[in-house]
Amino acid sequence: QVQLVESGGGLVQAGGSLRLSCTASGRTFNSYGIGWFRQAPGKEREFLGAINWSGENTYYADSVKGRFTISRDNAKNTVYAQMNSLKPEDTAVYYCAAVPDYYCSDYGCYDRDSWYDYWGQGTQVTVSS
Repeated sequence: QVQLVESGGGLVQAGGSLRLSCTASGRTFNSYGIGWFRQAPGKEREFLGAINWSGENTYYADSVKGRFTISRDNAKNTVYAQMNSLKPEDTAVYYCAAVPDYYCSDYGCYDRDSWYDYWGQGTQVTVSS
């Protein structure tokens, strides 16, 4: 089992920044890739980006490329999502999820939420205009 807890959400003005954290406990954290997703009211869950077990490889959706940066610190069992130049349309609940690293090696795998075994409870991000 892997337990994931997101934190760092909140209310920010358009153009501002937030850094989300995803902290894991349980089984070996560094054998999992971590993905970030979000879901806005009335919309489907959307893939934002992912990072492999070592942090060497990252993948980003076009909607956030250039604005979001994902990194990880395996010594702290934590993955981060630095979000800059936030827009009102970024308002959503943000989730991190864990996928065994041997499952995925490219974007076409990481962006499929069905591959992920464990999910956090989510953290709300609200961007005001």
